[in-house]
Amino acid sequence: MQVTPDERIVVGLDIGTTKVCAVVATADELDRINILGVGIAESDGLNRGVVVNIDRTVAAVQEAISEAERCAGVEVRSVIVGIAGDHVQSFQSRGVVTVANREGEITENDVKRLLDDTTHVAMPADREILHVIPQEFIVDGQDGVAHPVGMSGVRLEANVHIITGLVSAAKNIYRCVEKAGFQVSDIVLEPLASSFAVLHPDEKEVGVALVDIGGGTTDIAVFEDNTIRHTAVVAVAGSKVTDDIRRGLGVMRDQAERLKCEFGVALSDMIEEDREIRIPGIGGRADKSIGKSTLAQIIQPRLEEILEIAAIEIKRSGYGRHLSSGVVLTGGGSMIPGTAELAAEVLGVDARVGTPMGLTGGMVEEVTDPKYATAVGLVLYGLRPSALGHGGYRAESGLRHGNELVMQESLVNRITNKMKGWFDEL
Repeated sequence: MQVTPDERIVVGLDIGTTKVCAVVATADELDRINILGVGIAESDGLNRGVVVNIDRTVAAVQEAISEAERCAGVEVRSVIVGIAGDHVQSFQSRGVVTVANREGEITENDVKRLLDDTTHVAMPADREILHVIPQEFIVDGQDGVAHPVGMSGVRLEANVHIITGLVSAAKNIYRCVEKAGFQVSDIVLEPLASSFAVLHPDEKEVGVALVDIGGGTTDIAVFEDNTIRHTAVVAVAGSKVTDDIRRGLGVMRDQAERLKCEFGVALSDMIEEDREIRIPGIGGRADKSIGKSTLAQIIQPRLEEILEIAAIEIKRSGYGRHLSSGVVLTGGGSMIPGTAELAAEVLGVDARVGTPMGLTGGMVEEVTDPKYATAVGLVLYGLRPSALGHGGYRAESGLRHGNELVMQESLVNRITNKMKGWFDEL
């Protein structure tokens, strides 16, 4: 695919517990998204979404991005990277400012001052703010305002959703990407990124919960009125299912993963024919066979636990009764047949498996898979930062195509620049 110099190109990098995925995408003048390249590599340098081995993570990042570069025919310079882990926390905050304009017209600068005011909250020294997402603005006591710029008023208030993470976790992600030879142009919470790829705007309006079941973490995000209302990351996910199979059947981890992917079923009641599965013996022992229903009986309890934890988080959000669109499942863990049916049973709402959508051309078929949801969401965020409302600041992102530097139109991300400052001081 021919890329013209004026096209915006963004690279999304999903550094997961079991895989590292890189996606290169571009948007044309009509804002159509084309996938130029995809790269994926096995990852064993993370535990529950947090980097625990720098060198292994660096090697996986290099492998995934190199593969994406070969597919796309571009040289990657910088990436938008996702962050997850059970260290991620969120809370509500409120701020108020007076309108600076003498004529009383609210400007973008007023909104930025207001969002900055909402971040003045007491936090431990080891935590920093990742995102500030406006939920609603209030102009002179009139609530329910979505876009206050251009309105007249004296007093401007906002309710915002603030997402924080450990400074050390973010630093380690930066270190891995930079040691791999790339720059971090922005850092985005992974469930937010996934929501851009798999949720329909109508679902966000009437109420929906996203449950992204990855390898090391399960990410939850609750939306209503086109606004994110709650986020959470829990450290029970697909790797626990694999561990259960490994222990229950006495097999190697890679064999357990293969059994889960090839023969796994989330609901034992769905099995009509209990076929035999042959398992290679360990240490020279004879092969053995198990029934497919036996495998399902190992998988189902752990998936039920994951979904029950998700149900607790949804209830904590206070929006459990507002989910008219039910639940959307995504991530590699949602690919086990029957997961949506099990989720509907456990959560008591409609459930579907979400795959990336809104893509126009290029390698669309290759990324139409729940495991690519986060990486695709990262490039959608980079190409359409307005998805976060006034909190969607755009950061610099560039890569070299042939001899020409293709730069994204940029509005430097205030929060990201603050984070970059930490690393410059190291």
